[in-house]
Amino acid sequence: MRFLFSYQKNNKFLFYLKGYLSLLIPKYFNKVSLQKILDSISYNKLKEIKLRVNYYNKIENKIVPSNDWKFLSDLKLSKKGKTYFFDAYNTARYFKNHRANFLFGDVNYIPNRPSFVKSRPISENNKNSILLKLNKVRHFLFVNDKIPIEKKKNILFGRAAVNQKQRIDFYKKYFDNKLCDLGQINKGTKYDHWYKKKVSIDYHLKHKFILCIEGYDVASNLKWVMSSNSVAVMPKPKYESWFMEGKLIPDYHYVLIKDDYSDLEEKLNYYINNLDKLKFISKNANQYVSKFRDTKTEKIISLLVMEKFFSITSQKKSSIDFFS
Repeated sequence: MRFLFSYQKNNKFLFYLKGYLSLLIPKYFNKVSLQKILDSISYNKLKEIKLRVNYYNKIENKIVPSNDWKFLSDLKLSKKGKTYFFDAYNTARYFKNHRANFLFGDVNYIPNRPSFVKSRPISENNKNSILLKLNKVRHFLFVNDKIPIEKKKNILFGRAAVNQKQRIDFYKKYFDNKLCDLGQINKGTKYDHWYKKKVSIDYHLKHKFILCIEGYDVASNLKWVMSSNSVAVMPKPKYESWFMEGKLIPDYHYVLIKDDYSDLEEKLNYYINNLDKLKFISKNANQYVSKFRDTKTEKIISLLVMEKFFSITSQKKSSIDFFS
């Protein structure tokens, strides 16, 4: 049986078009829309929404606003970081008279003051890192996989830019392994013998296992892999984003391998010989992803993450009680 489908990356042209058009919306309409959105929260969803809001924004005690924080109305579009700007503006435009600090890019450290970020280390002490759904045109891509997992190849497939030590170490161990099909998509390194051309998501999805090793922060392919019938293979994540990688359960949402990768063959062979357990992981991963496909709820949560911050810094009265 042939499975004909084609998955493309999110359309950046449409993303930028919507972003530029959003700059033209009068401030008055932003206020009206905000109230309508918050009024639409149902009682049954409120508990789950609060849990996610408090996970993204872990601050609990009052904070005095700093003079160093910029007014959200001063957020400016620049040549670099346009995707971050538009994603931040999409939420910040409802709070233009308020002040905060933003750190755009791959943030793999905890800032010394409360800041809105795309990513943060997974830690009990990361309260200063307030997560927003940033650079989503790259990171939040989902698929509707038509290939049953039993029809997929018993291979761990990986294509990535290999620059960081953790990725180099993995390729050194397993590039020539018969259970793996690995390729480095970047050139100009001393490992160019690993180079292979980029391939489509369609091609990735022919394989039961897909490698998801973190780069400078989170693994950007993890979201679409977990939305497919294939299964992510990775060590326990050290960084998290809006996807809440810190909430993922090893061997329940993904196949866990040790940080030194030494048990890779053992884990792959186990799941090749126990397809029912691999299907179980795939099903759980799909279910985990489902909440991120609800665009209306995602919007509400984004607004409340920011509103909670402004409430804690005494810049705005809260619409709900975040701690009840």
